[in-house]
Amino acid sequence: MMMNRRTFSAALVAGAAASLLATRGMAATSAPVKARNVVLAHGLFADGSCWTEVIARLQATGLNATAVQNPLTTLPEAVAAVKRVLDRQDGPTVLVGHSFSGMMVTEAGVHPDVSALVYVAARAPDAGEDYTALAKTFPTPPASAGIVFDGDEGRLSEEAFLHDFAGDLPEAKAKVLYAVQQPFQKALLTGRTTQAAWRLKPSWYAVSTEDRTINPDLERFMAKRMGAKTIEIQASHLSLISHPDEITKLILTAAGQNTD
Repeated sequence: MMMNRRTFSAALVAGAAASLLATRGMAATSAPVKARNVVLAHGLFADGSCWTEVIARLQATGLNATAVQNPLTTLPEAVAAVKRVLDRQDGPTVLVGHSFSGMMVTEAGVHPDVSALVYVAARAPDAGEDYTALAKTFPTPPASAGIVFDGDEGRLSEEAFLHDFAGDLPEAKAKVLYAVQQPFQKALLTGRTTQAAWRLKPSWYAVSTEDRTINPDLERFMAKRMGAKTIEIQASHLSLISHPDEITKLILTAAGQNTD
């Protein structure tokens, strides 16, 4: 059969699409690559220290773990911070994101050293997607009403932090975390990802069933859309602090470690 330029181009596109789907299918079913490193990114109302409970557990297994200090200024600057840390790793690396930093993981996760992605109650947009518009298709979580701004600088009120962000932590511990929360810039919320690493890399997702910062059904939707291996934890938005054993086990699974 004769093939003109248009049908030849269409065939190439179809072939590329089929190849991509096949690649995603293999990634979803094959054994995870054994990673040497874990890079962890934090979201709004926090800093890198929110990962300390998980980091201690990862280090005990021999993994190299590094927390990114998210500048909380703009999405490109936040992604650049992740990439700088990834560039310093030696070998396969699991990239982990909590909350807003799922945006950073989704964008920076295409880095060649990233072997797997882990989302912890995190945003997981598609390339170019308006995450705010997506979130509005689900009931608004209570924490949203607790965001206060001083000009372009935003933070979470103490009441919202204690009850809607860290609701399953002892109050004394939650108050310490509130005291060290880092403010974010309004410009950070306007950024959109240009690529979706979860379309290319095997992904895991931890849904927080008692989440009052991101709607749990939105988390389930994003996890299902990306084809992530998903667990559900009866936890607040801060499952990485209230349930570090479960989060660590999920990361170890993504890193190809034996967790029996």
